[in-house]
Amino acid sequence: MLVAGPASAHVSVDPQEAPKGGYSTVNFKVPNEKDDASTVKLEVTFPTDHPLASVMPQPVPGWDIKVDKKKLDKPIETHGEKITEAVSKVTWSGGKVEPGEFQQFPVSMGQLPEDGDQLVFKALQTYDDDDVVRWIEEQQKGAPEPEHPAPVLKLAAAEEDGKAAGSASGDGKATEQTAASSGTDADSGDGSDTTARVLGVVGIVVGVAGIGFGVLAGRRRTS
Repeated sequence: MLVAGPASAHVSVDPQEAPKGGYSTVNFKVPNEKDDASTVKLEVTFPTDHPLASVMPQPVPGWDIKVDKKKLDKPIETHGEKITEAVSKVTWSGGKVEPGEFQQFPVSMGQLPEDGDQLVFKALQTYDDDDVVRWIEEQQKGAPEPEHPAPVLKLAAAEEDGKAAGSASGDGKATEQTAASSGTDADSGDGSDTTARVLGVVGIVVGVAGIGFGVLAGRRRTS
């Protein structure tokens, strides 16, 4: 239990998974682990093996943002344009994460790679007592979680639109059939009502004629 507490309070990303080849807004979640010091700076290093063409941090009240870029050894192409440099690090400073609190630092990023299963972001958390916690250790397969794990964004295959479209198409057909059935039922109901009214009128006419015939026959007998 003593180990589980600190281990769960590391710098992480939210959501923990995003679709390959797309764009996503990722929050770097920073909890304050100390009781007697505040977090005053966060530095996040972006992966160089999968450079991201677009990295845009969202302003966080009370915090200054610095974005560092690095020239790429091999340019990447996105939306028909060649990108020769990419963001290498984002630094937030000037604010405070007090003891017992946490802060989220949102970043819109993309295009996420399609040829990998994850992105590793190494982070440095600085406290106002000059202590620096290095969240840079990568998780090894089959090994226990390291003491200071680096934030990891898992990449999943993008969902196919075909199934969703097929499902929507099926629902549309079902709706049309239901509407047609309802229309037929409505027409059938209207026809039944009309027939009933006609039969009712005929019955009244026959009844009146019968009464008139009975009165006439009674007069003849009396005469």
